[in-house]
Amino acid sequence: MSILAAILLSVNFLTSHPITGQANMSVLVQNLTTGEVIDSYRADHVVPPASVMKLLTTGAALETLGPGFRFPTVLEYSGEIEKGRLHGNLYIRGGCDPSLGWKGRTAFLNQWVRAIRQAGICAIDGAVIADMSMLDGEAQNPGWLCEDAGNYYAPGIFALNYYGNTMNIVLRSDAPGTVAVVTGTEPKVEGLRFINHVRCDKIAYDGAFVSGLPYSNERYLTGAVPSNLGTFGVKGDLPNPGLLLAQHVTAKLREAGVPVACEAAYEADYNPLTPPRKEVYIHYSAPLSELIQETNINSNNLYAEALFRYLGTRYTLPGTIHNSQEFLREYWRRRGVTIQNAIIKDGCGLAPQDAVSAKAFVQLLTVMSRSPEREAWMASLPVSGQTGTLRSLCAQTALEGRIHAKSGTIAGTKNFAGYIDMPNGDTWVFAILINSAPGKAKNIQTVIQQYLLDVYKKHQ
Repeated sequence: MSILAAILLSVNFLTSHPITGQANMSVLVQNLTTGEVIDSYRADHVVPPASVMKLLTTGAALETLGPGFRFPTVLEYSGEIEKGRLHGNLYIRGGCDPSLGWKGRTAFLNQWVRAIRQAGICAIDGAVIADMSMLDGEAQNPGWLCEDAGNYYAPGIFALNYYGNTMNIVLRSDAPGTVAVVTGTEPKVEGLRFINHVRCDKIAYDGAFVSGLPYSNERYLTGAVPSNLGTFGVKGDLPNPGLLLAQHVTAKLREAGVPVACEAAYEADYNPLTPPRKEVYIHYSAPLSELIQETNINSNNLYAEALFRYLGTRYTLPGTIHNSQEFLREYWRRRGVTIQNAIIKDGCGLAPQDAVSAKAFVQLLTVMSRSPEREAWMASLPVSGQTGTLRSLCAQTALEGRIHAKSGTIAGTKNFAGYIDMPNGDTWVFAILINSAPGKAKNIQTVIQQYLLDVYKKHQ
C-alpha cells in the first residue's frame, strides 16, 4: 500500500482535508465486538454536538422510563357537580407530552368531550383552564440564541404542548419592494399581533424569519421573500400552546351543547397547596419507543426538549432546566460515561454552548448496545441512505443500510455518532464531531462519508 493510500485510510484524511483540516474536531472509531480502537483524534476533546445531543436525552429517557412509558394528560375538575352543572373549573393538567395535536391531529378532542359528558358534566359555571404548572415558567432555554426564539425549530417547552407548538403564518407576496401581507395563521391564535417587515424582493428563496417569546402574543417578522409569489406559509412557534388547547376544548364543548360560562385560561405557576381535584379522564401518548423514533429519526427538537424537561421532574416539582441538566449529567456519570468535562445546556443540541466529546458518545452508544432497551434504541436511529436525517449519507455505496446513527447539523458543523455493521458480523461504534469548518454542512458530510468509506474498505 502506498504512503498516500495509508493517509487516506486514517483520520489524517480528515485532519489534512481543505474543508475539515482546520476544524474543531473530536473523532473515535472503535470495534464494539473486540474493543479495538480503529481510529482516534482528540477523542477526549469536547465540541458542540448539535443534534447528536439527542442521544444523551433519548438514551436516558428510554432506560429511566422504559419503552412502554406514555405521557399522561389529565382532565380533572374543582368544585362539585350538581344536576349536571359543574360549579367550578375544568382543568387540563399537562404532563409534558410533546405529541398532543401533532401535525394538526386533533381527533382526540372528541374523546375528551365524550369523557366529560360521561362524567355527568352538562354545563360548566367556570372555565377550561390549562394547568402547565408541572414545569417552571422558563419555557425558552436561556442557552438558545435570541435569533432562534420564535422559530418553529426552537419553540417554547411547556407542560402542555399542542400542535407541535407551531403555527403556520400565511403571507401574500406581491410586487418587488412591497411588504408581504399577513393574511392569517393556522391554527388561528386570538389576539396575536405581528410587527411585519418582510420584504418582497427579486430572490428565489424564502428568507423570512419569525422572532418572539413564550407567552407573548407579539411576533416580529423580518427578512425577504420572492416577489409575486402569491400566498405561502412561514412557520413560527405558538406563544401559549396550553391556552390554545384550552380554547379548543372550550369551543368543542360548546359545539357539543355543553355551555362553558367563562373563557379559557391558563395557570403556569406550581402551587403545592392546590386543593385536590377530581379526575375525569387520562389521555395517554403513544409509547415512548415511538416518540423517540420521531425524536431521533427526524431530529425533532420539541420532542427532545419535552423529554429533557420531563426528566428534570424526577428530582422535584416544578421541573426546571437546571434539574434536567443535572439529571442527564448524573445519569450518564453513573453509567460510566466520561461526562465530567461536558457542557449540557439543553436536550436537543440547539444551544451553541453544548459540548461533548467523541469518547463520551462512544461510551454512551456502547452502554445502549448492551441495554435491556437495545431493540427500541436501535429502532430509533436513522439508517444510512434510507431513513430520516441519514437518508443522504452513504446512499448507493457499500455503507448504505449499514450505519445506524444520529446526525447533527448547524452552520459549519456536521456530526455523526452511531454504529456500523461490518460484513464479518462485528459492530463498530463511532463518533465524528466536526465544528467550525468552512463551507456548507453538505460539503463537510461529503468529506466524512469518504472517510467512513475508506476506513470501512480497509477493515471489511
